Amino acid sequence: MNQEIKEDKLVKKSRIESYDIAKSDETMHLAIDLAKFIKENKLYQNIQGKEYVNVEGWQYAGSRLGILPVVEHVINVSTDTELKYQAKVNLLNLRTEQIVGAGFAICSNKEQGKKYYQEFAIASMAQTRAIGKAYRNILAWIIRAAGYEPTPAEEMDYTGNTQDAPRVEQPQAVAETKAMKAVPAEAEKHEAAPAPAASSVKYASAKQKEEIIRLLNNPVITRQEKTKMLLNINKLDEERATQAIAKLKKVIEDREEEQNAAA
Repeated sequence: MNQEIKEDKLVKKSRIESYDIAKSDETMHLAIDLAKFIKENKLYQNIQGKEYVNVEGWQYAGSRLGILPVVEHVINVSTDTELKYQAKVNLLNLRTEQIVGAGFAICSNKEQGKKYYQEFAIASMAQTRAIGKAYRNILAWIIRAAGYEPTPAEEMDYTGNTQDAPRVEQPQAVAETKAMKAVPAEAEKHEAAPAPAASSVKYASAKQKEEIIRLLNNPVITRQEKTKMLLNINKLDEERATQAIAKLKKVIEDREEEQNAAA
């Protein structure tokens, strides 16, 4: 009897929890879990004082969300003087069986440090980079919330690890209707402000992002507002994150008072 209880506890302990990217409170917990997993398994590289997650870390985040990479193609685009491959990877959501993202990348023996790479290694790196790129396009903010740079470590090979990190691409914000108030207006205000120099930017901390995600999960916040804020979460520095948190709290308070008054 005691043996059965021990085995049952062992099964429960080893069971891996899965998350839903559509639920902001779950992705907040994923960011915390991700930070621990990457640190314990050393799935990151320190480049010029910044920590970049290896593709294995990105794949772990995707797998916990039920999102897996599917290679669409790896094409040889070499010339007489250059060995080059390009790859495209799609991301498949296993729950819905729909493509939810894609990534495109290349690798060349003209890059620094790859002069003597064999052909299969060039093709493999193109595929690896495409996987990281695909995940980055939809999960960059989760990696940032986990405390790491939102650029796959393999993508940094383009610079030979001797230059600054490439500029992070950010998704464009969705246009909001005039009927929506407070939250989208604040987000647009932040987008319009000139970005400070890259060297002086102090991005929002993981704790600030967790608080934003927690507030966005309040039922009075609309899905459209939640989506817009999440799309722009990587653009927030510490000051703007503080302002966003204060604004969200005020919006939630006002809307809850309106609902109570209407009731």
